[in-house]
Amino acid sequence: MEITVNGVAQSIAAAEPDLLSVLKSNKIEDPQMVAVQLNGQFVESSQYAATILSEGDVVEFLYFMGGGSR
Repeated sequence: MEITVNGVAQSIAAAEPDLLSVLKSNKIEDPQMVAVQLNGQFVESSQYAATILSEGDVVEFLYFMGGGSR
């Protein structure tokens, strides 16, 4: 199956890949520290393992960035 992750095409071998497995295969160490959009819609982190991907899906990982004051 082909999906797009952060603008890059990826082949997924699993028959029914879930969002959590895609996060792990992309070396996201702490899935709780990223926001994820699937086809333009945000997915709750509690639903990552239950969200099954389909051919042509577009996944975006949005990383939280901290900052400070000067």
